[in-house]
Amino acid sequence: MSHQSRVIAANEYRRERWKNGTGWTREIVRMPETGDWDWRLSIAEIEQDGPFSVFPGIDRELVLIRGNGLRLRFSDGEVHELQPPHARLRFAGEREVRSELLDGPTHDFNLMWRRDAVAAELLHRPLVGPMLFFTEPGVTWAIHLLAGQAQFDQASELPPLWAGDTALLVDGERRGRYALEGGGELLAIKLRLL
Repeated sequence: MSHQSRVIAANEYRRERWKNGTGWTREIVRMPETGDWDWRLSIAEIEQDGPFSVFPGIDRELVLIRGNGLRLRFSDGEVHELQPPHARLRFAGEREVRSELLDGPTHDFNLMWRRDAVAAELLHRPLVGPMLFFTEPGVTWAIHLLAGQAQFDQASELPPLWAGDTALLVDGERRGRYALEGGGELLAIKLRLL
């Protein structure tokens, strides 16, 4: 993992085709940044019904962040609907799944991690007043601001967060403390190397 906390502005996300070519994703970050990744954050732009890419050995969690909903139809017959505002689902990346739009395009936050290398936890929280995040060796926090605006404490030397931005909080070989204040709502993802 990189040992540098930073804010990735929404306009810096890299837009690329899905692995299976049927949709687009805006990649926020992958770690490590070169070669095979251990974990990855992205926003899937789903504009039509179709199959998801298959990712053997990967677990994933999908959160609806824009649009009127998405139905996920798995090949084993299981069906889940992600309804607004922020329904979510965790599932194994090797499962074959087809997405069906309920009413127009959606944007879906996509957390993927290699299950033999990383433990991942995704929290959806309102931001009202201060929130504290603690880093330690082997742990990264990714904070994706869904709505509103926020500012880290001065000691962090990080720029403000605007809706759609993502902060990576990592301190390498030492413990770190980050205080975030503002208003809105966020996704907080804790990633721990196994």
